[in-house]
Amino acid sequence: MMIKFFLPLLYVCFFVASAHSQTRIRQSINSNWSFHKGDIKGLPAKQPADVRWQSVSIPHSWNTEDVTDDEPGYYRGISWYKKTLYLPASVKNKQTYLYFEGANQVAEVYVNGQLAGKHVGGYTAFSFLIQPYLKAGNDSLTANEVLVKLDNSYNESIPPLDADFTFFGGIYRDVYLITADNIHFDMDNYASSGIQIKTPLVNANTATISISGKITNRFTSNRNLMIMTEISDAEGKLIKKVQSPVKANASGNTAFMQQQQITMPHLWSPNDPYLYRIVSKIIDRSTGALLDEVSNPLGLRWYSFDAAKGFYLNGKPLKLIGASRHQDFKDMANALPDAIHQRDMELLKNMGANFVRIAHYPQDPAILEACDRLGLLASVEIPIVNYITESDSFYNNCKQMQIEMVRQNFNHPSIIIWAYMNEVLLRPKYEKNSDEQNRYFASITALAKQIEALTHQEDSGRYTMIPCHGDYNLYNRVGLTAVPQIVGWNLYPGWYSPRIEDFAGFLDKYHQEFPQKPMIVTEFGADADTRIHSTQPERFDKSIEYQTYYHQYYLKTILQKPFVAGAAIWNLVDFNSEQRKDATPHINTKGITTSERIPKDAYFFYQANLLKKPFLKIGATGWKLRTGIADLNNTCTQQVYIFTNGVQVQLWHNGKMLQNQATNSGVAVFQVPFTNGNNTIKAASTVNGVVCEDIAQINFKLIPALFKNKPLQYTDLNISLGDRRFFVDEKLAQVWMPEQPYHKGSWGYIGGKVFTMPAQSRQSFGSDKDIYGTDMDAIYQTQRTGIQAFKFDVPDGEYELTLGFAELEGKATSPALVYNLGNAAQTAEAKQRAFDVLINGTTVIPSLSTQNYLVPQTAYTTTFRVSAKNSAGITVNFKPLKGEAILNAIQLKQVF
Repeated sequence: MMIKFFLPLLYVCFFVASAHSQTRIRQSINSNWSFHKGDIKGLPAKQPADVRWQSVSIPHSWNTEDVTDDEPGYYRGISWYKKTLYLPASVKNKQTYLYFEGANQVAEVYVNGQLAGKHVGGYTAFSFLIQPYLKAGNDSLTANEVLVKLDNSYNESIPPLDADFTFFGGIYRDVYLITADNIHFDMDNYASSGIQIKTPLVNANTATISISGKITNRFTSNRNLMIMTEISDAEGKLIKKVQSPVKANASGNTAFMQQQQITMPHLWSPNDPYLYRIVSKIIDRSTGALLDEVSNPLGLRWYSFDAAKGFYLNGKPLKLIGASRHQDFKDMANALPDAIHQRDMELLKNMGANFVRIAHYPQDPAILEACDRLGLLASVEIPIVNYITESDSFYNNCKQMQIEMVRQNFNHPSIIIWAYMNEVLLRPKYEKNSDEQNRYFASITALAKQIEALTHQEDSGRYTMIPCHGDYNLYNRVGLTAVPQIVGWNLYPGWYSPRIEDFAGFLDKYHQEFPQKPMIVTEFGADADTRIHSTQPERFDKSIEYQTYYHQYYLKTILQKPFVAGAAIWNLVDFNSEQRKDATPHINTKGITTSERIPKDAYFFYQANLLKKPFLKIGATGWKLRTGIADLNNTCTQQVYIFTNGVQVQLWHNGKMLQNQATNSGVAVFQVPFTNGNNTIKAASTVNGVVCEDIAQINFKLIPALFKNKPLQYTDLNISLGDRRFFVDEKLAQVWMPEQPYHKGSWGYIGGKVFTMPAQSRQSFGSDKDIYGTDMDAIYQTQRTGIQAFKFDVPDGEYELTLGFAELEGKATSPALVYNLGNAAQTAEAKQRAFDVLINGTTVIPSLSTQNYLVPQTAYTTTFRVSAKNSAGITVNFKPLKGEAILNAIQLKQVF
């Protein structure tokens, strides 16, 4: 009777006291840092006086500029950060930690010249107790210096070793100063919250919640404590409370566990992401003081994967559809504020997605917080990419990262999958089928089994996955498909391989041979540069239109096959990959939004197919400025894409209704007869009784088919040689047209052929080389070789003629890329060529050659003032002296 009476009275004391108690304080310290790029000899013991420091704020990266310039490679090495903390005398009686959400990739933290800790790995959080190294005065604030030595150099012991993304250096996520009582929830548990929440049983009628963790007692004597856990609903109403007495061991940790049940739980799902809140408290039983408090989200759901029927959430089938996401932003590297991380998840949710693959590494905590809140199911993975190092240090770092990832993110209800080893067989070491390679493969499989077992030891409730590239036979032979619970496939038929139809065949083959193993399409995508458009889209043309076609086929196939549990588009956003040399150098443009988060047509396509609310959008991202050749009606017909979840679309052009057309998988394509000048396009559809409309203004420059006896109706004519696409330069308000052969009275090339890369199966025209000295690489990546002439049968007048050249055969000399193990410096002789350029019979460029202006992979342009006289127009001739003449681009502008 006395015990029963004592506890309620004691609880009242706790409640009153805790209302006025100060628990842990978590304070961001992102401002007023100093930065030095490069190593500093003498640090941390002695600071040289001549070192120049730059004032920065966190998040910060030192690779915001060198990853997009024309210089191959980017800085990977040591840099230093410095900050002064002004701390009160009270820190003497507190436990003080420095908490880093992420810093790439090896961090050493010094406080007042003493090493507080070292962390390996660029994508997980870490924290160090700095209490022993602090100075504190008696009354006033005392200065304490923090130094961080950071190194993002290639290190064969640290994943990722190689990948199609940039390994930015910097303290690129938030930094916090945390002070806590000498008795607190474990703050040395791999930078986790110290509390682990499990839901071992959830169904529509009941939910069992397990709360466990450790209490740290820094005092030299045992302490009598009470652990109190409060569960509140989404409105903040307290619905459950449990308290347990604990005797905390002196100078150590004491484990605890509590359980609670909720009847008729409000379940969490993408359509209803209902979150409870769990607050865990430590209370001193002798004084009633609140010593520490930690809050975590609680989402109640249950789920399963079925190899034949896909994914189930809360007992109902749900096709997982979403995207993968990289963490960088244009001109910011990966040093992003939380608002951008959150907005990316909102972009996904607004697309109608229910799934995100957080690839290829754990990302900012704001991401999963947004997933919990918005209702996005998530897969998270550690950055073992492309290949491994066969060493204990590499294996140990991999396993350390997996533990950190799981423990730091354990309490997020959005997470359903822990993953590892993305495309780990993409670049096998050693000679094919050699004994060395077979041992290497065995090492990979052994490491996978170790990580798999470790993951289940850390979290027995969630699924595991290995994302594999499309070499089906190799992954099966090595045995990786047998290790995880789910196999992910990164598939690109129709992009990296020719036949898009092979995608469906691959899925069927896998399911037939592995009928008991669930699968997810973890990557699929096609590059699209928002400046490039095509009326006849084709593989590898980087056009917006081909990307749309590609995703139409893939989504339809994925939805048709119930055994495909889900799919993640590669990628939500365009992201930096410094070594890429495509139409947009250093950028992987497979995103369905740009690096600035501007949606492409493919994004609208998914909205049309995934959103439940009425939706309609006129497509052709960025193609609001167009050009084309006039027909007999003085119009030019080009397609306009409409994306909607309606079944019929009406389209108006300049106030006149053109057509009422049925949609196909959310898309309707109209042929619009554009006129010169401004064209108003209006589309409308009725969706579930709601009328959806969109209007677009398109400025069209109509080029006359024949110039003779007609006034000139254009300001400039821009032609991309060897090209079949349109290129829109919005900054200069220019549209580059595909080439055409010359015919009398018009314009065009005479002779030659379209340049194609030798032994290249990816694209049928042009080059994928980085072209230096221009930001219009796509124009200079195509050319006509062996060209004899280019003619314009323009009326008499004064013109400005610009010629553009780029030598595409041979490579510019470049240094070894420091992030590629064993990659030698690239040197190759340019093709020897020389030719004269003549305008209207006069030699204007004598002996243009690879010995002067034709520097490999470098744009060379030159402009001439030309008079067209005596109805002869303008003729540019190319006279070969050695090899073939070339032309990449030509522009003609009438002056008067």
